[in-house]
Amino acid sequence: MDITRRQWALASVAAAASCDSGGDSAPSADGPDNPVAPAPRHVIDLHCDTPMLLRGGSYDLGARNTRGQVDIPRMREGGVTGVFFAVYTSPVRNTELESVQLALEIIDATRREVSRFPDELALVTSSGEIEAATRSGRIAIVLGVEGGHMINSSLGVLRTLYELGARYLTLTHSKDTPWAGSSGSDANLGLSDFGRSVIQEMNRLGMLVDISHVSDQTFWDVLDTSAAPIIASHSSARALAGHKRNMTDEMIRAMADKGGVMHINYYNVFLDDAYAARSSAWNRANPDTGAGDGDARTRAKLAAIGRPPLDTLLDHFDHAIQIAGIESVGLGSDFDGVDGELPEGMEDISQVPNIADGLAKRNYSQDEIDKVLGLNSLRILREVESAAKAGQPA
Repeated sequence: MDITRRQWALASVAAAASCDSGGDSAPSADGPDNPVAPAPRHVIDLHCDTPMLLRGGSYDLGARNTRGQVDIPRMREGGVTGVFFAVYTSPVRNTELESVQLALEIIDATRREVSRFPDELALVTSSGEIEAATRSGRIAIVLGVEGGHMINSSLGVLRTLYELGARYLTLTHSKDTPWAGSSGSDANLGLSDFGRSVIQEMNRLGMLVDISHVSDQTFWDVLDTSAAPIIASHSSARALAGHKRNMTDEMIRAMADKGGVMHINYYNVFLDDAYAARSSAWNRANPDTGAGDGDARTRAKLAAIGRPPLDTLLDHFDHAIQIAGIESVGLGSDFDGVDGELPEGMEDISQVPNIADGLAKRNYSQDEIDKVLGLNSLRILREVESAAKAGQPA
């Protein structure tokens, strides 16, 4: 599958367009004059931090930007059909109550920006709406919330975020919440009773439970509590890179056994221990004062320490597939959330075809690659929605 990026993007767009007969209507009946349209390719990234750029109002999704990694031109070039936009606020700089307000402001900014491009983007809230957007040739945008601190220990706030379109909650970020442990803490706390009620309410709503950023103990407590499959929206393999944000093989296998999907993170520090060591040394030698151009700082850093090759990222995909199976791995880039510290050949979302090409060169079939690119993510969202409906009273 040695195709150019342009060929990839054109194939994805053409497949989507061929399934649209004037909007979201179903394809025409089979026959010599009305052949069945091919199924559209789904290419879905479960975690992009682009909403952080949108809140300030100076980032235009419709332009090909010289900063950031995600915009409409680059999504089109990469053949991307769906992106989960992660709503993030710092649990360190803000109180939980402040984080609720900031989350609402970020959601508002994201919804307003997406609404500017009705022919290009569709803000969606279900697997069916993702499929309809793809059939109509639009890119599906789904909201996620990256950090349980943004519910301020309130099921009412959780439900409100769901009503505003959030379809996953990452249970923690870099700091423990009162009800769940974070991988950023040394305490390795698990879920409290209230934390278990959060999981149960998410199951009832049909909201994806995301264990990226949680402590090891919280992971096991979530797996024990959730009646629906769970996800890691942006995590990599600890067997290949020792960062505790990554998942052990035991975790990967256990989550897959219950139908979950691990979405691979592209952040260099989570992919390569040698890079992480170089990064840490460079940061110590060049402390960030908070002044100046952050993009320029990243360029200087990468010029000094280099990027890992694309194969380092592909190794994490390959490893997770070998441990979990082809049905349980997807894309979770962390674009716009890692200061541009990404592997060679994956500097922005336009380069997603390089993952497909790399997996093909490792002898994965097109059907297998399509599962990793988006079908696995679509499948688990559908299953979580179905589990919620099954749990509702008649």
